[in-house]
Amino acid sequence: MIRTYTKLITLPTFFERFQYLKLSGDVGVDTFGYDRYLNQQFYKSATWRQLRNHVITRDMGCDLAHPDFEIPGSIIVHHLNPISKSDVLEHSDYLLDPEFLVCVSDNTHRAIHYGDESLILDSEPIIRTPHDTSPWRR
Repeated sequence: MIRTYTKLITLPTFFERFQYLKLSGDVGVDTFGYDRYLNQQFYKSATWRQLRNHVITRDMGCDLAHPDFEIPGSIIVHHLNPISKSDVLEHSDYLLDPEFLVCVSDNTHRAIHYGDESLILDSEPIIRTPHDTSPWRR
C-alpha cells in the first residue's frame, strides 16, 4: 500500500491518521545498516532542508497535519512510505515529493514505526468548556 498525504488529510481524527501510517516495525531493525551515512547525507542536504521547511509550512507545524495537534517541540518530517538505500541512491519519487511527507512529533514518529499506541494516547486534545478550571462558577 502506497500512503499519500492526500489520503491522510481526508481522515478526520488524529487516531485514524495514526492507524493509516502505523508500520508495526521491530525495535532495532536497521533500515540502512552500514550504509546509514547515505540517509544522513541526504537529510543534511540543502534540497532536503528546503523541502522540509515547505512541508512544515504546509502542515502549519501540526502533528500528522491535524490542526488540533500543534507540535510544541522539535518537528520531524516523516516519509509516509519507508525509504530504502536504493530510494536515496536513485532519488526516487518518494524521497522529495511532498505528497509522501508529513510533520510528526517525536512520540508520534516512534509510535508509527513501532506500532506503539501508548506513545500517543495522551495526544488527544483537551476539550475546554466555559469555567472548566473554576468549578465554583456555573
